[in-house]
Amino acid sequence: MASRSSDKDGDSVHTASEVPLTPRTNSPDRRCSSSDTSKSTYSLTRRISSLESRRPSSPLIDIKPIEFGVLSAKKEPIQPSVLRRTYTPDDYFRKFEPQLYSLDSDSDDVDFLTDEEILSKYQLGMLHFSTQYDLLHNHLTVRVIEARDLPPPISHDGSRQDMAHSNPYVKICLLPDQKNSKQTGVKRKTQKPVFEERYTFEIPFLEAQRRTLLLTVVDFDKFSRHCVIGKVSVPLCEVDLVKGGHWWKALIPSSQNEVELGELLLSLNYLPSAGRLNVDVIRAKQLLQTDVSQGSDPFVKIQLVHGLKLVKTKKTSFLRGTIDPFYNESFSFKVPQEELENASLVFTVFGHNMKSSNDFIGRIVIGQYSSGPSESNHWRRMLNTHRTAVEQWHSLRSRAECDRVSPASLEVT
Repeated sequence: MASRSSDKDGDSVHTASEVPLTPRTNSPDRRCSSSDTSKSTYSLTRRISSLESRRPSSPLIDIKPIEFGVLSAKKEPIQPSVLRRTYTPDDYFRKFEPQLYSLDSDSDDVDFLTDEEILSKYQLGMLHFSTQYDLLHNHLTVRVIEARDLPPPISHDGSRQDMAHSNPYVKICLLPDQKNSKQTGVKRKTQKPVFEERYTFEIPFLEAQRRTLLLTVVDFDKFSRHCVIGKVSVPLCEVDLVKGGHWWKALIPSSQNEVELGELLLSLNYLPSAGRLNVDVIRAKQLLQTDVSQGSDPFVKIQLVHGLKLVKTKKTSFLRGTIDPFYNESFSFKVPQEELENASLVFTVFGHNMKSSNDFIGRIVIGQYSSGPSESNHWRRMLNTHRTAVEQWHSLRSRAECDRVSPASLEVT
């Protein structure tokens, strides 16, 4: 049994020794495979080293831990702060809009007051009127019926003789167009006038809905500027124009204390070869009324001033009982071309008066001593377009305003 076990052990030893003693160099194929493997391993190692050398280094990220709870004054906020522009005091005043803070009666607070509250606050009286749109003929009819509780007149210069009664009338227009306005007759010496007058405006229905009806009650004064008593404005988009209706509305103060003096349409033309300055007085509109009973009898006086010397005076005929006269009258003045730059034309509108001196309505000056930018522009356009008539509307100014800005106005009567 011992020999058998030894034999067995010997067999096992021999078998185990056969594996490690197997020579690796005996086979040429196995030697080549080992060489290729070492070469590929070395190549892969160099490639990895090259890639690692080219790889950019990763940035270091400093991540702060998120803390929950109320941040104390010493803790930094997690969210980035928003950069804000710093404003100087000048920036704030540049954005300031004075009209939003004005005390004008057109401010929004009036819109929230009832008519009784407005009447109690301003005590300017009330106006009764109506509107109706005619779809068949495409016109808007405005009926001015009456007014009541109008305040007594105010005269700052003492020229008003009757301080107990007003001479009221009403001007009607559709804002923003104030040029094509209408005007009722003047009711003498009363604080509760009855007008009962109708006026039509040719205007498409959709356009009428975008307009605002403005009714201005004015106190007529023959010896001074007419004074605005109060006004009523109604956006027509807020009323049923087709159905129509009538209202009593309380008057509110107007920022315009005095009415416009009217407008004058003129045409100028200069002929250099003949040395003639031609003037066409075409028409006027919405002139200041100078007569309580029949409106005005207006005419236009044209005076040529060379430097500060009155040279020539001409005038149109007067038209009875109107504030919208059509003249279509032409006048010609001899002005040599070398004297043209020193010439001025003074246009003065008067109301003809048979019993006393004519009533002054308004004035403008065109030429060397123009009374305003509009007048200067008209003169400049004429100089640049010889032999061509140049038309332009002009708003009349007061005598005092013209005398203040134009020396030529001081040389005429």
